[in-house]
Amino acid sequence: MIHEMILPQLAMGMSEAKLVSWLVKEGDPVRRDEAVAAIETEKVTTELPAPFSGFLHVVVETGKTVPVEVVIARIAETREEYETLVAKGRSGAANGSGAADNGAKSFSQTSVGTPAETGKRTPVSGLARRLAKDAGLDLKGVLGTGPHGRIVRADVEKAVGARAAGAGREVVAVTGTGAVTATATGVVTKAVASPETALTEVGSRYREVELSAVRRVMARRMTEAKQLVPHFYATIDCEVDKLLALRRDLNGRGGDYKLSVNDFLIRACALAMKKVPWINGSFAGSAIRLYEDINISVAVAANDGVIAPVVRHADRKGLAEISHEMKDLADRARNGKLRVEEYQGGGFTISNAGMYGVRQAASIINMPQACIMAVGAAEPRAVVKEGLVTIATLMTCTLSADHRIIDGAIAAEFIGLVKALIEDPLTMLL
Repeated sequence: MIHEMILPQLAMGMSEAKLVSWLVKEGDPVRRDEAVAAIETEKVTTELPAPFSGFLHVVVETGKTVPVEVVIARIAETREEYETLVAKGRSGAANGSGAADNGAKSFSQTSVGTPAETGKRTPVSGLARRLAKDAGLDLKGVLGTGPHGRIVRADVEKAVGARAAGAGREVVAVTGTGAVTATATGVVTKAVASPETALTEVGSRYREVELSAVRRVMARRMTEAKQLVPHFYATIDCEVDKLLALRRDLNGRGGDYKLSVNDFLIRACALAMKKVPWINGSFAGSAIRLYEDINISVAVAANDGVIAPVVRHADRKGLAEISHEMKDLADRARNGKLRVEEYQGGGFTISNAGMYGVRQAASIINMPQACIMAVGAAEPRAVVKEGLVTIATLMTCTLSADHRIIDGAIAAEFIGLVKALIEDPLTMLL
């Protein structure tokens, strides 16, 4: 029997994904639930398991972007069935009809005509439609190069570039021998030796780097958050000498854990959220949703952006458990191995830039959450105690809050509780 492997919809709103690589070679045996493909969505790079055991026949090649529910591979239960499947594919190609589809959805990169030419409505991916709306582009004249003539991101970007050229702006064409800029009239204005660089209108060299799916969604979400959410900020300095001493003491006891400052921050924020439930909410138009579970997102720098895995029920977990879980999540986040449910569903975010030497930062809220707390480096500073100047290790924390949900008093109460827990860390162990 021959089974179909389709691209699943891994998250709400996901409409397509790029097939980054096949982890198993064409014709090799695979086991059910074995990772066989790596895909890149708008959120993260993740692996797809084989839905059946058998022999893999690849339908979609590496590097292609396909919509959800399209067949990307077939799995034959026996070697004989695999050979028959391959033979049918060769026969179909020889007849000009492509690989045998066995009634499944096919995938083609052939361009099709516009709706006016075909008399049919051209399908458009959700991402392409959003990009076109942002650019003010009419999709009626755009040729789709996706499956069944579907208009995808690359088609919109090409059309936007062509529109810019028609408006007389300079267009950069990078070839194997050099980069050329030309006006809409076709007059060459500049040329450079390197195919990786070009000259702008003011003579500055630049090179373009295509945004990854993660970067694209970050750009869109951060823009939406800053435009739609009325941010305000509350900043406080926390003395961390006791916390650092306790951390050294606990780590020196030889346990199977290695606590970080972030682990204490997660614990402190979780306990403070229990006492200030408005922090654990989101704006829902005519209502405010207050969540029962305390799930904390922690920003992690990955290769192509920032992703925030979630420590669930953080208020119920001790420091050692938080440390183990966070280390595993962070390692897999950097390697693109997170599952969808591991980076969705957070109610509050911690973004610690202290390891980069940043003293203070103000982060953009991670919608639909109500707050995010940016944390700076712990460093010695002069402080006044009982009228005397002394040295203490201070760490600056800045809470960014959604003013539709949180007012100044609530923000001050929450960040004050966090400060109290950090400055008296033994209370976190109770």
